[in-house]
Amino acid sequence: MSTSNNSNAPHVRQDDFATELIERANLQLERVLAAAKGEERLREAMHYSVFNGGKRLRPLLVYASGQCLGLAPDQLDAPACAVELIHCYSLVHDDLPAMDDDELRRGRPTTHLAFDEALAILAGDALQALAFECLVHDSTPDRNPQPRLDMIHALAQACGADGMAGGQAIDLAMEGTRPDQAQVERMFELKTGALIRAAVMMPTARCPDLPQTERQALRDFAESVGLAFQIRDDLLDIEGQTGVIGKTAGADEAHDKASWPGLFGIEAAQARIDELSTIAANALKKLSGDTAGLLWLGRKLVNRSY
Repeated sequence: MSTSNNSNAPHVRQDDFATELIERANLQLERVLAAAKGEERLREAMHYSVFNGGKRLRPLLVYASGQCLGLAPDQLDAPACAVELIHCYSLVHDDLPAMDDDELRRGRPTTHLAFDEALAILAGDALQALAFECLVHDSTPDRNPQPRLDMIHALAQACGADGMAGGQAIDLAMEGTRPDQAQVERMFELKTGALIRAAVMMPTARCPDLPQTERQALRDFAESVGLAFQIRDDLLDIEGQTGVIGKTAGADEAHDKASWPGLFGIEAAQARIDELSTIAANALKKLSGDTAGLLWLGRKLVNRSY
């Protein structure tokens, strides 16, 4: 991805910026989980599922999008927490024996192995509900409830039948088949891309006067990066090592999943990632705000090694 179009943005080390925001997200997540009520073992499973070494890429996308829009971090804490809780819930359920049947997540036993299958299902359910509680009880003072409602709507769409759940259903149905590129990418857009798009777009709810061209540019960036992210994930499943990527390498092939590089080749997969990275970078050039954080995250998402 090319350099930011915003030459007036202050020079800040993005690694330092990201570290501060990850710490902020973790503090907010700890606060939210500590306030959650319920059976003790269930709360332990919820905490285990959230604090298991996650990179907090989706909360970072929320904060970076907000930075581009001129929003303060405290206006973004609720959506940053909410999107990460949804992500964590989805991983707990994806790892279940009825789904991907994985034993490792970020180098640790998956929740259903660390606890048990029934408790893992309940922990995922509770994390999903808690995500929406975060948005409902957002402490940002809003005279108009519409921004909050818009964020709730965006997140609900991202994790429903036309989002993550629908994508996972397509993924399961595609096992053992030979779908074409458009079919695979549509599944990726729902299963992985929908939540990445929600992370980038939820801050726009607090900017009702944002020009449609900039709103569309953010969407184009998010959708391109989200698709590239999942293709990269498929590459890591083939090329990565279990100890590095934190989950069982080769799982896609073992389950005969519809993997982008498995279907169309490793070189073609990298070429597609490069193409999508260019689209994402060009989208950022259409934005008037500080895009340094989004640019840095876009690179990190598509070039990661774990």
